[in-house]
Amino acid sequence: MKISILDDYHDTLRTLDCFSRLEGHDVEIWNDHVQDTDVLADRLQNTEALVLIRERTEIREPLLQRLPRLRLISQRSVYPHIDVDACTQRRIVVSSSMAELTWALILAAARRLPQQTAALKEGVWQIGVGNTLRGKALGIYGYGRIGSVVAGYARAFAMDVRVWSRPDSLERARADGHAPAASTDALFNECDVLSLHLRLVEATRGVVTARDLARMKPTALFVNTSRAGLIEPGALPAALRAGRPGAAAHPDEPRGADLGGIARGDQQIARST
Repeated sequence: MKISILDDYHDTLRTLDCFSRLEGHDVEIWNDHVQDTDVLADRLQNTEALVLIRERTEIREPLLQRLPRLRLISQRSVYPHIDVDACTQRRIVVSSSMAELTWALILAAARRLPQQTAALKEGVWQIGVGNTLRGKALGIYGYGRIGSVVAGYARAFAMDVRVWSRPDSLERARADGHAPAASTDALFNECDVLSLHLRLVEATRGVVTARDLARMKPTALFVNTSRAGLIEPGALPAALRAGRPGAAAHPDEPRGADLGGIARGDQQIARST
């Protein structure tokens, strides 16, 4: 299969262990960023599977119509830069794994899987049984494509889902059978797990403040698989040291803090990437 990977400007993907799984395929990695349709059409004319990194390159109809062999677009995180309708018409599958990563982090934190793994490597069998998710309150902050999927996973685990989002998104949440939170204060104050699913734009930068995090339960888990910039700078590590919330799962690394994993207090326990 002809696979093209765009925008790997640090040239890091080929250093990952999982890159070996592409052995035997024709893989081409582009380290620069290009948005010009003509240049992209020339580079990707024989591509069958396209791998994107975040939202850096827009994939729209004028480009798609010039990529007759394209069958799959793999995208981590949200995909406002992809014309999904045009892809559907052309029978191109758009795959995003962020909802699954979110749920994996929630389960890992609840069952203390990183700690259990580390203990087993040291020869210690079972350091605890973890916590159940059944009957707990899951807060979804931002009810878009990914937030709605995570809410569906929570329903399968018999969790009580509460949503805070834009008015039109709250209506979709109601239609899906999920209750809106009374306010953002209630969302942070009442939920046992709070998962953040917002786009990083000027209006949402730093939208989660130190005050918000301080309202969370000392047993609560805060999950952010969106962007570190959604959180007030320095607020999350300070909140963890203060004990509210009790833990955080955060694949990105906020500037000045090493929180790329599941953390409690000021101790990093395990990395998620």
